[in-house]
Amino acid sequence: MGRRAAGIEVAEQDRAVLAGWARRPRTAQALAQRAQIVLRLGQGQSSSDVARQMQVHIQTVGKWRERFRTRGVDGLLDEPRPGQPRKITDAHVKAVIARTLENRPTDATHWSTRSMARATGLNQTAVSRIWRAFALQPHRSESFRLSRDPLFIDKVRDIVGLYLNPPERALVLCVDEKSQIQALERTSPLLPMRPGQAERRAHDYMRHGTTSLFAALDTKTGNIIGQMHRRHRSEEFRKFLDAIEKSVPEELDIHLVMDNYATHKTEVIQRWLLKRPRFHVHFTPTSASWLNLVERWFAALTEKQLRRNSFRSTRELETAIRSFLDQHNAQPKPFVWTKSADQILDSIARYCQRINDSVH
Repeated sequence: MGRRAAGIEVAEQDRAVLAGWARRPRTAQALAQRAQIVLRLGQGQSSSDVARQMQVHIQTVGKWRERFRTRGVDGLLDEPRPGQPRKITDAHVKAVIARTLENRPTDATHWSTRSMARATGLNQTAVSRIWRAFALQPHRSESFRLSRDPLFIDKVRDIVGLYLNPPERALVLCVDEKSQIQALERTSPLLPMRPGQAERRAHDYMRHGTTSLFAALDTKTGNIIGQMHRRHRSEEFRKFLDAIEKSVPEELDIHLVMDNYATHKTEVIQRWLLKRPRFHVHFTPTSASWLNLVERWFAALTEKQLRRNSFRSTRELETAIRSFLDQHNAQPKPFVWTKSADQILDSIARYCQRINDSVH
C-alpha cells in the first residue's frame, strides 16, 4: 500500500476564494473543478475519495494538491503557455501608423493593405490587424461643408433652442421640400434575393416624370403634414402653408424651421405670413440643412421606399409616398435632438482649427 498523502489546510480567506470560483456560473469549468478538489481535500477527504467523487484520475488530484500546497490559490490558475515569439514589434506598429497618417503612396490617393505591406515589409494580414486595432480606414472618405452665413451662431442658438426648449402653447414644425422626385422604372424585372446572392436590378431605367413632396415635421410628436405637387413654386408652397394652418388648432402659435430657398422668401409668401401673426419663421443658416429635422425623415423615405423601388408612372410614385406617409403617421416617433448649441459650436470650432492646421 502506498503512503497516505499529507492533508492540506485551507485558510478561511482562501476557502472564500475557492468557494466563489466553484459556485460562480462564469468561472471556467477547469478552474471550478480545481477549486472543488482543494475544498474537498481541505475537509479531510483522501485523494482517492476525491478522485472517485469528482470522477478524475488520482494523479490529477495529487497535482492540484501539490500546486495549492506550494503556491496557494494562485497555483490553480493556468500558467502562460509557451508559443512562437512575437515577430511584429512596437516599432513596426508605430511605423505603419505614422506612414498611414502622414504619407500617401506615390501611385494612389490612399493606402491599401497590400500597398502598405509592400512599403513596410509586413504581410497584409498584419497591416489589417494594426489598422483595426487603431480604427484606421484609409479606404473611407467623408465630405463636409462649413456654413458661411454671417448669422450662423445666432441661427444655431435660435433653432436648437426651439428643439430643446420649445415655447408653450406653440407647435414647432420643420418644413422643407423634397423636389424633383423621379418616377424611375427599371427596364427589366427585379431578380429577387436568394441564399448567397443579393437582389439584382437592371442598371438602366425609364423616366416617367417627377413630383415634389412638401413636408412639415412636428418635432414633439413626429407626425408629418405632407402634400405633393407636380411643380415647385411659391404658389404650391402657399397652398402647403394653407394646409398647415388648417391642421393646427387656432389657439397655438406655429414656429416654422425652414431653409433659405427662394420659394420661401417671395413677396407672395411674405404677405401671407404678415397676415398671420401666429406664424413665426426661423431660417436655418446657409449650407446647414442638417439643422432641419425633416431632412432625417426624407432620408428614411428615400432609403425605405424610393431608392430600390420601380415606378411605372408619377401616380404610382405618389401612391407609394402617400402609403409611407400614412404608415409613419399611424405610429409616429419624434427625432430627439440631443446636442446643445454650445456643443455644436465647439465641435465646429475644433473642425475649423483642424482645417487651419492642415493648411499650414
